[in-house]
Amino acid sequence: MSFVIFVVSMATLIWGADLLIRESERIALRFNISEFVIGATLIALGTSLPEMAASIAASADGKAEIAIANVIGSNILNITMVLGTIFLISKTINPDRDFFAKDSYWALVPVLVFILMIIDGVVSRFDAVLLLLLMGAYILFLLREATGIISDQLEELSEDLENQTVDDFSWSVTIPLIIAGILLVIVGANFTIDSASDIARGFGISEWVIGIIMISLGTSLPELVVSVAAATKGKVDMAIGNIIGSNMANTTIVLGAAALTNPMKIDISPYIFDIATMFVATLILVFLTANKLYSKPAGISLFIILGLFLEHTLSAM
Repeated sequence: MSFVIFVVSMATLIWGADLLIRESERIALRFNISEFVIGATLIALGTSLPEMAASIAASADGKAEIAIANVIGSNILNITMVLGTIFLISKTINPDRDFFAKDSYWALVPVLVFILMIIDGVVSRFDAVLLLLLMGAYILFLLREATGIISDQLEELSEDLENQTVDDFSWSVTIPLIIAGILLVIVGANFTIDSASDIARGFGISEWVIGIIMISLGTSLPELVVSVAAATKGKVDMAIGNIIGSNMANTTIVLGAAALTNPMKIDISPYIFDIATMFVATLILVFLTANKLYSKPAGISLFIILGLFLEHTLSAM
């Protein structure tokens, strides 16, 4: 029964996030925001809502391992699974933006800050404030980047929106849908954590493994769906921006909000491999953007990292 509740609650969580993502796109289209900024802010924050809701619920329930494992697993999966899939399915990838010059700093620094913070075995409320300030700096950077940039009207990423235009935008429709999305995310997150904990206890699996595999995989689905949809429509800047922005949001807002809710204590010694994998995956992302290696061989390399990560994690069950 716990597994059924887990699947239904994850579906509710993702459905709620999807509502928020689509309405965020409507707002962005209405005000002519550039593709990258949409991907790195509105869509990235929207697709990170499942991680945020799940980690906050876990932290509030005293399950720090699930909260932190969810962030680490999501960051790894976003780079290896989501970006790897984009590279494999795209015919040609020629992004307009120089991701290495403008965005590699924002991909790597939060991971380094997180590693420094967690060395002492606790993510405190002071750490949380620092993480949130780092996200604030990133948003200011993006707003400065967006100054004077007016993009063409973007194609809709959802089939339901394909035949609609900016003229169809209405606050009376958007606001209720956003509220509904938020409620679905909150309810889904709470049931996800409770049912995941029950599954872990029933099978003798650690909460860390549940968080880093089951929950992080489920909460990474919005990033996968949105990024793949963007890539197939030729919106590569949006797809890659979503991954960078989502990882930034995971490491700053998600962890920060969870630690503000309840400071998280954890012994990291058993999880060095997972933390190291997140760091290595981020370095690979920086390397790929530095050398513009947006190709199928790069996608295969990312899936090799994913395979090593899954093999190690599953062998520890």
